[in-house]
Amino acid sequence: MRDLLEAVAAGEVSPAEAQARLAGYATGEAGRFDAARAGRSGVPEAILATGKTPAEVAALAATAVETAGRAIVTRTDADDRAAVRERLADDAPDASVTVQDRAGVLVARSPSFEASDLDARVGVVTAGTSDAVPAGEAAVVAREMGATVERVDDVGVASLARTVDALDTARDQDVLVVAAGREGALPTVLAGLVDVPIVGLPVSTGYGHGGAGEAALAGMLQSCTALSVVNVDAGFTAGAQAGLIARQLDDARHE
Repeated sequence: MRDLLEAVAAGEVSPAEAQARLAGYATGEAGRFDAARAGRSGVPEAILATGKTPAEVAALAATAVETAGRAIVTRTDADDRAAVRERLADDAPDASVTVQDRAGVLVARSPSFEASDLDARVGVVTAGTSDAVPAGEAAVVAREMGATVERVDDVGVASLARTVDALDTARDQDVLVVAAGREGALPTVLAGLVDVPIVGLPVSTGYGHGGAGEAALAGMLQSCTALSVVNVDAGFTAGAQAGLIARQLDDARHE
């Protein structure tokens, strides 16, 4: 602890970073950031932009970069992204910022951040173009956890031929996240044809009775094939689950 205090006194470690090391979280102007989550659970902490002002999102992102070396911000809009860039230009001008516009996910990294690199492949599959938003979120999270991510898009069962055409790629993955709306059939079909774990990601597409993802969720939960299921549009959770499986495979391959 003395070394840490001396580093703070010398200006080598910020008070927020010191708090994160000691308490596991850092308290900033917009709330507390769980800087120790990745080390504790294997899943990186993310900042959900929904329900926060752009200024609050930006403040939390700056705290994340300062204390964990990386900020992952989900469900952002243009105002959120602009606020984060402006704040980091002042607080962390050397940080890199990348954005997955369709999924609304922003990732900022300090130059010293050491990214994980797992010997494992995660396939992110969509039934249709409308499923791209939560699927993109899952892909970013799995990639940030160190997995190699392969996208397989628009292979829904309305045209089974395109599903069959994607089987070789699907079978080449270590784990699959399969996103589908409407009746949510694609994860069930794939789970009966491939020998890798599948995380079903129901999407809030579809309309009428069972719309907004309800039929997709129910169909996946009632699947007669073996798969796990996350909540409707829960791309972060699906990507994190796939990333945890990828970590275990990487550990096993390097024992």
